[in-house]
Parts: sequence; C-alpha cells; structure tokens
Amino acid sequence: MNKLLTTLFALSVACATGLALAQTAPATAPAAAPAAAAKPAAPANPKSLEAKIEMCVGCHGIIGYRASFPEVHRVPKIAGQSAQYIAAALKAYKTGDRKHPTMRGIAETLSEQDVADISAYYQDLGKAGRAPLAETPSRNPSAQVATLLQKGNCVACHGANFSKAIDPSYPKIAGQYDDYLFVALKAYKTENNAAMGRNNGIMGAIAKQFSNNELKALANYIGSLDGEMETVPESRFHRN
Repeated sequence: MNKLLTTLFALSVACATGLALAQTAPATAPAAAPAAAAKPAAPANPKSLEAKIEMCVGCHGIIGYRASFPEVHRVPKIAGQSAQYIAAALKAYKTGDRKHPTMRGIAETLSEQDVADISAYYQDLGKAGRAPLAETPSRNPSAQVATLLQKGNCVACHGANFSKAIDPSYPKIAGQYDDYLFVALKAYKTENNAAMGRNNGIMGAIAKQFSNNELKALANYIGSLDGEMETVPESRFHRN
C-alpha cells in the first residue's frame, strides 16, 4: 500500500509541475513572413509622361514666353539641359531652397519618379537634331567680361565652353536666355527674404562678389554663346 501511495504521489507532482511550466513558459510566436520588397515605380509610358509634362509646356514649351516673378524675364530653356540638374532644381523648389511660388506649387505635386521622368524627357528633347558643341566658347569675351569670368572662376564648374559642367547636377549655361541668367544670379545674392532668393552657398558667395551691372555683363556674354539648350515649341501653343 505504501508503495502504491508513493507512486501516486510522484505522478501527481509530475503532472502539477508540467501544468505550471505550461502556464508560465512564454509561447513561441510563429515566425513573421518576410515583408514583400517594394517594387520600384515603373518609368512613365508615353501617355502618362504626356500628363506629367502638361504643366511644364505651358511656359517652357513657348519660345520667348515671359514670367513676371520676381521681375519680367524669359523662362529658361530646359530642352537639352542635364537631367540631374533639372532634378536638383525641382527638388530645391520643393524644399524651398529656391523660392518661387509657381515652381514650388508644381514641384510639391511631383513624386521622385515624376521628377526622374520629366528630367530625362527634357534632357533628350531635341537632342537628335542638335549639332555637337565646340570645346571652346563660340565667341571671345570682352576684356571686362574676361576679368569677371576669371574672378568668378566660372569655368571651374561650368566647363570651358560653359556647357560641360564638372558635375551633371550643375547646369549648362551657354546660350541660356540672358535675362533669365541675370535674374537667377541676383537671386543668389538675396538674403533674409521669405518670398524670393536661392539658397546655395557656393553660388551665393560667388554672386555677392559682383555688382548687378557686372552680373548683367556676365549674363549677356554667356547668353550670347552657342549652347545645347533650346525651347522646343509644343504644337498646341502659339509661337512668338
């Protein structure tokens, strides 16, 4: 009888211990399924690309079209411009590093893929019919302008012909509209203005070395050069 009681007591202790362990041991959660990798956005097809550039052609697709902010000037040529520079400019408008109400309103609606598609489109626009550009400027500057170019060391970033920048995120400037260049250069000098100006440490330091008359002389010369950029008209708009 004693042997039987001992056996039953041992079994009851084993069962109680097993039950206690079952209640206190943390349950092992099933392994989480790996998250599906996000698919990169596909480049735009012709129809979706047309919708993306619709907001661009109303200004940049009309030869000689003029904007009035912050003063009257022709909107820049962007067909043939570097895609990386166009993308950098759009991002700067989006963040407010470049202050321009219209351009910021547009840039804020664009996704990263939109920016990439639009930039690539304008880089290649008109490229097929464009003649290769000489390695040196198409005309020599005056003595005054040559001194200003040397002071600003412009070729160090924009290249000897002002169209082959050392970095693709820097703009081609040869042949750009001179009045746009003048407005842009002055914008780099603007400080403590919530409505206008461009925040760029390098260009700001360079532009502030010059008077507005000197900046205009630089803009006039660079704008007179042969370049790789143009305004490609859209058939739905009038040509000037």
